[in-house]
Parts: sequence; structure tokens; C-alpha cells
Amino acid sequence: MATHSDTRIKVGIVGGTGYTGVELLRLLSQHPQVELVAITSRKEDGVPVSDMYPNLRGHVNLKFSTPENANLEQCDVVFFATPHGVAMSQVERLLEAGVRVIDLAADFRLQDTDVFQKWYKMEHSCPDILSQSAYGLPELLRDKIAQAKVIGNPGCYPTTVLLGLAPLLEGALVDTQHLIADCKSGVSGAGKGASVPNLFAEASDNFKAYGVSGHRHHPEIVEQLQRLAGGPVGLTFVPHLVPMIRGMFSTIYARIKPEAMDTDFQALYEQRYAKEAFVDVLPAGTLPETRSVRASNQLRISVQRPGNGDQLIILVVQDNLVKGASGQAVQNMNILFGLPEQTGLKHVAILP
Repeated sequence: MATHSDTRIKVGIVGGTGYTGVELLRLLSQHPQVELVAITSRKEDGVPVSDMYPNLRGHVNLKFSTPENANLEQCDVVFFATPHGVAMSQVERLLEAGVRVIDLAADFRLQDTDVFQKWYKMEHSCPDILSQSAYGLPELLRDKIAQAKVIGNPGCYPTTVLLGLAPLLEGALVDTQHLIADCKSGVSGAGKGASVPNLFAEASDNFKAYGVSGHRHHPEIVEQLQRLAGGPVGLTFVPHLVPMIRGMFSTIYARIKPEAMDTDFQALYEQRYAKEAFVDVLPAGTLPETRSVRASNQLRISVQRPGNGDQLIILVVQDNLVKGASGQAVQNMNILFGLPEQTGLKHVAILP
């Protein structure tokens, strides 16, 4: 679906009171081709957005409205920044009205409905729509995204792991049965809902693993890795919570196949992502930091091969709320409407 430079994309957001919602608002309010027409919240109906998020004062003049009064069918695209299960309950009505849908939850990430039901404890209510949806990782599935009516925005951890491993699996260069992803995220990844583990007294000055026995992002990562590898993969995935608000650091380990030992992996990554505006392959020997991507849609990758041996270490950083969520959703919207992917996403990372 193409657009013209003088045409504004009418955008609605369902569930705009959480961290991904306000990040969407921050990005879309500065997007030159977007007209924000509706943002929904039953609890905050009638409340000005800038009252809840003072950083948006002077940039977003909308008030929250109930979904029933939001006229979402008049939008060109609707983003769902909602709990799992909400988008699939409303998507059919929106598609019938010709609206495109980008879901930041998990409703359209997993093609296997049995796996979805196992991890999200609900049946998938529209498997026919799911089968036609696109997994929204532009650097891997750009062509499919461009033709989709429904896009499942990837999880934050999967974005780092998939982009970190893609060049290796596309070239069949590593042992796919013993991949390891050791990942860390800031507390905003858990959302805005009140919970004891995210209290300042619990999360500050602390570092812990979670989801070690199983995490819902694991099957999502594996499904996409298997597509890249063309067969089964074995992945050990361990997420951790670090005492910072936003940011993600994934350290990925892969064993090089004997026949691939002569590969120049630095050159491989540089060539694979040379034309990708939001994937920065750092110079050899450089180590990434989360602050180098804070508040930007940039993902940075470093390729390490200690002692020139058979072990590769891929280091990946991103802002979990931007490239890991809302920024990637806007990138998908740009593709969907025929805009340059960098439109509205050229923010430079914040230092210090």
C-alpha cells in the first residue's frame, strides 16, 4: 500500500497509557506524514494525553477516549499497545473497514496456534487472519511486511537475537543445535503495571535472571530461527533484569562449523547489514553499550571471535522500547505505506 509525500497517514492507538504507548506517541507526534486521530483508554476517557505524559505537552493535543468513541474505522492504520489477546478480538472489524493493524503484543507473532495457547493461556480467535499476517522484523521480512494487512511486531528479546544470528544461519555457518542467548533488559520491558518485582526497592541495586525454565519469547525466537536455518534449532535463552529503566544487551554464543573456520565474520556482518539504516555493525574489537542506543531506533552489533577459535560471540544492544517495540512498529508502518524507513525515526541516542 503506497502513499504520497503530501498524504497524511491517519493513525489510531489502542491502549496508549503504557510505556510502549507513550513511546509510540513520542515518535508519531514528530512523524512528518502522520496525523494522530485517536488514542483509547477506558480508564482515562476524557483525560488529555499531556496530563498523563507531560513530556508530550505541546506535541499531542488528543484526549483519551473509549474504543467505542474513537472512530478507529476511519484510520489508515491502528497500533495496538495492549495486553495479549486484545488485538485479535478487534482486528476483523478493522480489516473490514480497510484499516491496517500493527500489534505490539503477541497475537500475531507465533504462527503455531497450539504454541500460542500454551504460552499465553488463551485460544487464538482468528487463525485465518494470523496465517495471512507478517512477522514485523523489517531487516528479515521487508517484502512480506509491505504486502501485509496485519503485522505482529516482534518481542524485544527476539529482535536482538534474530538480528544477531541471522547472517550466521542464512549462510549455514554455525552449529544450530547449541545456540545460547544470554540477554538483559531494563525494567520498562515488564510494562507499566504495578508489581512487586519492579518496585524501586526490589529492582534497584540488584541483578537477576528470570524465566529460566521457560519464557514466552523462546518459542517466538525459535520459530523464526528455524525459518532462517531451514530446519530445527536448539536454543538456550536466559533473560535477566538489570536495574536500569530502558535498554537491552544480548550476548549470543554460536559454534563455528569446521568448514566455515576461514570465514571473515566481521566482513560477513558488515556486508549483510550494509544497507540497513537501523543496524550498525561496530568496527572489529569494539564493544557496544546500551547508552549508545538509548531513545533511538538503532541496534548495534559487535562480532567477537576470541583467539580466532571456533567460538563466536555476538553482542547486540538496543533500546527495548524503541527498536525493541514502538520504533520498530513505526518502521513497519513506514514500509506499509511506502515511506522511507527512516521517516520520523532519525533520533540520535541520548548521552549521558
